[in-house]
Amino acid sequence: MSELTRITAPDGVFPAAQYSHVVMGTGRFVAIAGQLALDENGRLVGEGDAEAQARQVFANLRRCLAAAGATFDDVVKLTYFVTDMADMPAIREARAAHIPDDRLPAASAVQVASLVRPEFLMEIEAFAVVST
Repeated sequence: MSELTRITAPDGVFPAAQYSHVVMGTGRFVAIAGQLALDENGRLVGEGDAEAQARQVFANLRRCLAAAGATFDDVVKLTYFVTDMADMPAIREARAAHIPDDRLPAASAVQVASLVRPEFLMEIEAFAVVST
């Protein structure tokens, strides 16, 4: 696990409740591609259900991080691509199961017209820094 420094509110920047404005670390950079709500057999989990899709996406992120020798403690940035911003509370709830509020990474949320298939409600990518 990398030692990360989080700055939730740099001087002159309004504090954010759902993310850290700045996250710094030294080590090996890991980029995790945008994850979708697919199980290990490529089947959609939670059609029309943002909570189920968010849980599956975070489970997939956890597996990808583990494959890189990382955990959610090493995540410095999450990017959320959502088809409806109304799904952000479900995403935050799924995130809270993996990342405590005092270790929030930097984040961006982008509403998109669609994802690769219309049944996907979200795609989430992660960047991590792991100690070398």
